[in-house]
Amino acid sequence: QVHLVESGGGSVQVGGSLILSCAASGYTFTTYCVGWFRQAPGKAREGIAVMSKDEGATYAHSVRGRFTISQDNDKQTLYLHMTNVTSEDTAMYYCAASSKATILPCLISGYNYWGQGTQVTVSS
Repeated sequence: QVHLVESGGGSVQVGGSLILSCAASGYTFTTYCVGWFRQAPGKAREGIAVMSKDEGATYAHSVRGRFTISQDNDKQTLYLHMTNVTSEDTAMYYCAASSKATILPCLISGYNYWGQGTQVTVSS
């Protein structure tokens, strides 16, 4: 059984930094799409930082140059390094993982495992 558990969320000031972690059990970060998604109140969920063995790391325009996705295969943990945050980054952040190959880019492909989310609130 696969479990993804996010941590590291909280309150941060505009311009600050935060590191989110996603610890996986029952899943190995190797080949398929894994990534970070977020959902702000009243908005649709969006993929912001994803990666796979074939695709490498891909970022949504809104976070490119500010956020970095990485993984530690020994710890089975996915990370999201957030820098220079803005109020627009306030959202619930979710990590996700797939166990299936896909022809779609990881930002828009389907994921069959999701964490419970961690809240990030950016204040001025």
